[in-house]
Amino acid sequence: MSEESHSKVEAMDLLRQLEDILESDALIDELGFIHPSQFSLLKEESDISSNLSDEAIHQSADRVVISEESSKQDNLYFWNRDHKLGISTHVLLPLYRAAKHAFMTTFKQYRMCDNQSDKDGMCLPAFSSCDHLESILMRHSKSLLLLSCDFMTAWNCRKLIVSKKKKLSMFVDELLLSELVLSYSPKSEQAWNHRRWVIKSISANCSNFKEILGKESELVEKIAESSKMNYRAWNHRCWLISYMTNKQVLYELKKSRSWAALHVADNCCFHYRRRLLLKFMENQNSVEETISCGHNADIVQALKDELDWNEALIKRYVGREALWLHRRFLSMCWINNFLLDSGDASYHSKEAISMHHDFGTFLRNELCLLHSSTFVDDDFVDVQAQAVYSASYILWLKVRNISTRKFIL
Repeated sequence: MSEESHSKVEAMDLLRQLEDILESDALIDELGFIHPSQFSLLKEESDISSNLSDEAIHQSADRVVISEESSKQDNLYFWNRDHKLGISTHVLLPLYRAAKHAFMTTFKQYRMCDNQSDKDGMCLPAFSSCDHLESILMRHSKSLLLLSCDFMTAWNCRKLIVSKKKKLSMFVDELLLSELVLSYSPKSEQAWNHRRWVIKSISANCSNFKEILGKESELVEKIAESSKMNYRAWNHRCWLISYMTNKQVLYELKKSRSWAALHVADNCCFHYRRRLLLKFMENQNSVEETISCGHNADIVQALKDELDWNEALIKRYVGREALWLHRRFLSMCWINNFLLDSGDASYHSKEAISMHHDFGTFLRNELCLLHSSTFVDDDFVDVQAQAVYSASYILWLKVRNISTRKFIL
């Protein structure tokens, strides 16, 4: 056997080992690529941990796969413990090539089988063969996507097979796979797109869909904690809002407040809160049109609470542009909803009219915020930034006032 053929056999053996691990532990939730020098340290830590536990637990929890050649040198290629998977960077390239070759070869056979079954009028042997190839494709595509998460053909192939089967368990498996991909590539556009496809596919006939939405929101928050300014993750969370009820929207507003207060420089979370507020206002207004106009006080209270909370953050965290941008949005909502037609008491609540019955009163309150949140003769960069952002905000309000008056006239 030539050296090239021998290396291919080794690569296919590595692929088989990886796929066996993935099949034996379906709850793997984290993937990492580890330098070979770190495997000995992992083995030592595993041995120490295993000595402190029962032997039976050790046998079921610690699965380490060693190739025949590397076992002689005590080198590890895969490490699997506590539903975590590590792959040696030393074998990534041959492993990827083997996974790609196995997937593409099987995919071509599957397409030929699928075409043949159409020509033969859906005969049973052809269908049985296609079912077998589908299971192999799902196995190979999973390995391939973990090694190359932007391989579109593999994602689309899984969509095709899952769409044909229409089993809820398979859709759930797709959520687990994309979550595993996101554990090492949190900005993978293809993985986020795949999750949206799954959610859209099961939204109409899933009994625990609300629970899935909640878990999706928690996943984004978890990823955002480790991957700063992750636009794709927050965009996914914003997309979920379209499926939320008013109760879920209010819960998300309450839950995301503490996270936003600890990440005041991350505008993504404030953008998410803006989308939630818009959804809440849209839902409430639609209810008013069909029932009555008494629910508008809920919108007033939601905006007032957000304005007060934003003001507290501005005073506490100096020079954070995201906070001032968020206030612009809140002010615009307040002006558009409660100041333009403030004389129409049938539409606006008495609470809103009594608090800020005209633009001048609202502007004076904002000027008070400007004076209380800025400092004189201070050379700190954050303080200077605070002065710039607050002044820009007040100028924006004045321009808004001029355009509002033109609109009314």
